[in-house]
Amino acid sequence: MPEHFRVRGQVSSWSAANKPGQEVDCFLEGPSFDRSGNLWLVDIPWGRIFKVSPEGEWSLVIQYDGWPNGLKIHKDGRVFIADYQRGILVLDPESAKLETLIHHRYSESFRGCNDLVFASNGDLYFTDQGQSGLHQPDGRVFRYSAAGKLDCLISNAPSPNGLVLNGTETILYVAMTRQNAVWRLPFMVDGGVSKVGLFVQLSGGLSGPDGMALFNDGGIAVAHAGMGTVWTFDRLGEPVHRVRAATGLTTTNVAFGGPKNDRLFITDSDGGNVLMAQLDSPGRPMYSHA
Repeated sequence: MPEHFRVRGQVSSWSAANKPGQEVDCFLEGPSFDRSGNLWLVDIPWGRIFKVSPEGEWSLVIQYDGWPNGLKIHKDGRVFIADYQRGILVLDPESAKLETLIHHRYSESFRGCNDLVFASNGDLYFTDQGQSGLHQPDGRVFRYSAAGKLDCLISNAPSPNGLVLNGTETILYVAMTRQNAVWRLPFMVDGGVSKVGLFVQLSGGLSGPDGMALFNDGGIAVAHAGMGTVWTFDRLGEPVHRVRAATGLTTTNVAFGGPKNDRLFITDSDGGNVLMAQLDSPGRPMYSHA
C-alpha cells in the first residue's frame, strides 16, 4: 500500500481489540479481480475498499463505518462484502453506493461475517466467525440463494473463515482458523450438508488457515495466517507446494490472476503488501469472470 494511504498515529477500535498496543496503519484482505484486471482489496480497521489497477495504481473506492473482511465480485460487476460489524453488503463499483443485503437471521445479528464465495448459479456462501474457536465452537456457515433464501448449513464451527467450492460444487471447503484445519462439507440431494469431515489438518503458525482459492484441477491453495505461507493441496488433500511469503507472517488470503490465471496474489496483511507467486497450474476463474 502506498505511504499516503497508510493511517499513522491513530488507533482504530478494530486494532485496539485485535492488535492491542500496536499501530495498525492498514490490514489488507479480500483480494478479488474484476473483468478489467483490477485487484480489489479491503482494509479492515479503517473501513476502506481499494482498487489496484493492472499497472499497480491504487485508488480508494470508498471509506465507511464498518470492518470489511471478505470481498467477492458478482458476474454483473457488483462487489459483495462480508463485513464483521454490518453483515453482507453490496457495493456499486461505478457510483460507490453501499447497501446492506443481509444483517440478521430471524432478527438475530450475525456474530461477525468473515468471507464469502459464489456458486455458479449465483448462490452466495459466507462464514459467520465472530469470536468462535475451540473454546466456543458456535461459528456458522450460511448459504444465501440467488432467490433470496437464507439457510444455515452448520452452526458448530470453531472459527469458520475462508471458503471455496470444489469444481463440481458438490463439496464446500471451509477453513477453521482456530482449529488449524480445513473442513469438508458434502452437499446432499436436498441442498443440506451431512457427513462433515476433516479435509486437511495443519500445524504450527500463530493463527491458522484463512482464505482459499481453487485450482482448475480441483486442488486448493490455503493461506496460512501466522505462518507466512500458502500451502497447496491436490483434490485428495495431499500436500503439493509450500509458497513462502517474501515479507511478513500474516498471509491471510489468496486470489488467482494474470493472463493465464496462474499467478497467485497473496495479502500480507500486517505489512500492507500484496505478494505474487508464479505457479505451474492455473486457478479456476472467479465467478466475476463467468
